[in-house]
Amino acid sequence: MITIIDYGTGNLRSIENMLRVLGYPSVISCDPHVVRRAERIILPGVGHFDYGMRQLRERGLIDALNDVVLTRSAPILGICLGAQLLTRGSEEGNEPGLCWIAAETRRFDRSRLPESLRIPHMGWADTEYDASHPLFYGFKSIPRFYYVHSYHMVCDEPGLELSHANYGYRFVSGVARDNIAGVQFHPEKSHRFGKVVLANFADWNLGKSGDSRS
Repeated sequence: MITIIDYGTGNLRSIENMLRVLGYPSVISCDPHVVRRAERIILPGVGHFDYGMRQLRERGLIDALNDVVLTRSAPILGICLGAQLLTRGSEEGNEPGLCWIAAETRRFDRSRLPESLRIPHMGWADTEYDASHPLFYGFKSIPRFYYVHSYHMVCDEPGLELSHANYGYRFVSGVARDNIAGVQFHPEKSHRFGKVVLANFADWNLGKSGDSRS
């Protein structure tokens, strides 16, 4: 069972619906007791970094998430804002992040972008990925994912970088460490490529092997 964290941001139903199509059961919850029993977690989200962290704290979810992710080492996938919350903090605000990934979240550098490119970055982008990571198992071609964001993650070490895309310049679009992963793109909006990522996450650590998915 996959637990989708409800902390007042994002369209949770679209993730739930895609998981249902793929045949994976999930539950949406903001209850810390339910979260503590989770087998694996998706932390979605859109919107402001500080608002997201405050909502997690006010709902009593930070301690529950630390128990599940850091103590029990359950797999977690952060999506969009949920991925940014894995870092130490964001230029968007002042709240500390979850600090699970040694990285900062920074706004796109306007000085590095052509005048024709606007912020936020919105649309499809080819995405390079670490083929050794279970989240990207089975791709036969370069995937295209759907992005909507004004900020991106900057890691302390290259080894934490899971995927990259380009918008005026190359940026980190995914991060990973041990049982923790986060992607800036929206797999639930990325059609067949997104289905691969969500299915891989649902099967993460289950020793699945076989033919390519996409």
